[in-house]
Amino acid sequence: MSSVAVVSSENLYEKQQSCATPVVQATAAKVNLLGMSRPELEKFFEDLGEKKFRAGQVMKWIHQYFVTDFAEMSNISGKLREKLEKICEIKAPEVVHRNYSKDGTRKWVFRVGDGEGSLVETVLIPAEDKTGARKTLCISSQVGCALDCSFCSTGKQGFQRDLTPAEIIGQLWMANYSYMEDVPVAERERTVTNVVMMGMGEPLLNYDAVLSSMQLMLDDFAYGMSKRRVTLSTSGVVPKIDQLAQDIDVALAISLHAPNDELRNELVPINKKYPLQQLIAACQRYLAKDGNESARRHVTIEYVMLDGVNDQPEHAQQLLKLLKNLPSKINLIPFNPFPHAPYGRSSRNRIIAFQKTLSDAGFVCTIRQTRGDDIDAACGQLVGQVADRTRRAEQWKKKVAQQQEILRTQG
Repeated sequence: MSSVAVVSSENLYEKQQSCATPVVQATAAKVNLLGMSRPELEKFFEDLGEKKFRAGQVMKWIHQYFVTDFAEMSNISGKLREKLEKICEIKAPEVVHRNYSKDGTRKWVFRVGDGEGSLVETVLIPAEDKTGARKTLCISSQVGCALDCSFCSTGKQGFQRDLTPAEIIGQLWMANYSYMEDVPVAERERTVTNVVMMGMGEPLLNYDAVLSSMQLMLDDFAYGMSKRRVTLSTSGVVPKIDQLAQDIDVALAISLHAPNDELRNELVPINKKYPLQQLIAACQRYLAKDGNESARRHVTIEYVMLDGVNDQPEHAQQLLKLLKNLPSKINLIPFNPFPHAPYGRSSRNRIIAFQKTLSDAGFVCTIRQTRGDDIDAACGQLVGQVADRTRRAEQWKKKVAQQQEILRTQG
């Protein structure tokens, strides 16, 4: 990661109108401090002729008290506050849509970039566990996705660009702030307990920005999250899994969805480049890179349940064989249908039977509770309705219609 000795385009936002976000209004290009790591901020303040400890002070105001006005940073000198006001800003992505479900799920659509910009989604899912109230935030890392998994709404929108660190961490910032808009600054506290890099996009294909953002999540001067509560989910970019093992200790999840190469090639096309044998070996290497109180005790296997596609008894047996030498926890995910989706959700009985096969073999296997259906909480669903800027969705819908017509004529 390069330091911020010279202001780069990744650390700047052009002037744009904000919506429902308490941000400093910029009249010219300013340095956005929101996405800067502690080393970057320390270098930034040293370049201003200030002591580097100022970085920690400012980070706490931004990420722990959710302050965007430098005038409120009371332990910083007035002269420095005036300087920061002139050249810096603290700017989260613009909220263009928000919806809170009756079950507690919250969803935001953010506009990122210049002008009309592009749209990304973030979903917060509350739950109760043995540690108490848990709030898990599913964060996006890209606008759209290039991998085009056949069951994924986001993939049908194509890939537009990577998100910057400020755009990634800004999702966490806004989710926390949404619980404290009317809370006095001195009484504010971080609310989100868990983060999963599992939203729109493949996080390992935006590696530097995602790594920097996760480092902020773990930093005690920022969000101070436990590394066991920060999870990166990947479809299986094998070389980047190995690089991740060297750079940070967070939990790893694999979007598996199929227990054999033939089926996974269809559902998750990146499998053609990095087949299952390579992927499982990379996961084993990731777990082997251990440390004290490491998050790498197991890999979470994500498996979306598609009716008649990957939910048969033989698929469960194949999955047992595939994972027999990989410490793993399996999360079965009922499919969230979206318009023109070529798949259906497995029945509840089928999912329970699949779970029993895995549990009886000694695996910890859970069924993800379906949440937020009333607000289209599955990532990519709402953005797909609001702004489809590619031809991929159009072509895909045409292909589905053609397949349906073939089945109709044959039937």
